[in-house]
Amino acid sequence: MITVVGTGTGAPLAEDVLAGAQLVVGGRRHLDAVRLPESAQTVVLGPLAPALDTIERHLDKDGRVVVLASGDPGFFGVVRVLAERFGADRLDVRAGVSSVAGAFARVGLPWDDAVVVSAHGRELRTAVNVCRAHPKVAVLTGPGSGPAELGAALVHRADSRVLVVASALGSAEERVERVTPTEAAARDWGSAVSVVLCLDEARALGGVRTVAGPSAGPAGWALDEGEFAHRDSMITKFEVRALALARLGPRLGDLVWDVGAGSGSVAVECARLGAAVTAIEKTRDGVERIRANAAAHGVDVRVLHGAAPTVLSSDLHDPDAVFIGGGGRELPAIVTACARRARRTVVVAMAALDRVPAARAALTGAGFDCDGVLLQSSRLAPLPGDVTRLAATNPVFLLWGVRKPLDVEGVAQ
Repeated sequence: MITVVGTGTGAPLAEDVLAGAQLVVGGRRHLDAVRLPESAQTVVLGPLAPALDTIERHLDKDGRVVVLASGDPGFFGVVRVLAERFGADRLDVRAGVSSVAGAFARVGLPWDDAVVVSAHGRELRTAVNVCRAHPKVAVLTGPGSGPAELGAALVHRADSRVLVVASALGSAEERVERVTPTEAAARDWGSAVSVVLCLDEARALGGVRTVAGPSAGPAGWALDEGEFAHRDSMITKFEVRALALARLGPRLGDLVWDVGAGSGSVAVECARLGAAVTAIEKTRDGVERIRANAAAHGVDVRVLHGAAPTVLSSDLHDPDAVFIGGGGRELPAIVTACARRARRTVVVAMAALDRVPAARAALTGAGFDCDGVLLQSSRLAPLPGDVTRLAATNPVFLLWGVRKPLDVEGVAQ
């Protein structure tokens, strides 16, 4: 039997847990904090594979094994690995308070509506995108993905956010500090960080929830054009938007660019589906409309004022998906610039037939598999005498390029 014990967030270790243990496995700080049986072998956790092999050898001899972990070891913890290797029926898990629960308790906030994302041993970009898109996020950190790196990635991209850095929770050295992303980026936080909360404090309480975690997503999408402020019907029609969203596939942890955003209808819809979004728009009144539409739908959209492709600098994080809804004669250059940076998909909407070949060539030239359709719909429209006719909308070409799986590693990071 393997006894897995969560420690380190304030709950004392029961005296009987270590009694009779032949093997005790844990991080150095966990082992130093307890009185170990004199006859017990210890393994300091580093690489998991050697520790698991040692555990297996003890189990083969019916030895008693204790694994010390932080907080709740079933929450982004060692329980998953142990259960996969040895089976859940061989585990006796004694959970402590998770670092996430402890951190939210310290700041007096509920966390049933928080999004929890791990950057421990994982790429930081997913955590950054989640922090940009959601008002209450807990980030489990690790070497190279701590408060400084998270803060540096969020500077000027999540201006309303505050970071709560919780270190050494449950110990005499516990610290809980509120800092801006800029302040976090400028500090060396050491190795005692337990968790980082990223909060939009104006929206941190939220409402009463039935299902924990991120919201279930919008009840509807491809919203009617009347749901957005726009100029002279210059907006991606909902039929086109529906297919564009299906091809973009915006989701939690993604970053989407909306280039030539206009009213920002695509940007707002991607944000409603959980993605972080940067909208690029060259007109000042368009920028204000996008911000107003994002606020009206309760989502965060970063709006960048400038003309593509010039404004698509290296300062922008590489997107997972890109929607291009404008461009004029610059369209081939814009598609090429976006295709070089996109990790997954580029979708292009065009009204002009003459621009389709160049846009397609730009996508295929960047190594994308390219497909597309001409969308031409007719909507029901009333006529006098209580009858109905079909009113045709302007036809739109929609092209999409999907990066070949082997090419993903080649995208600039």
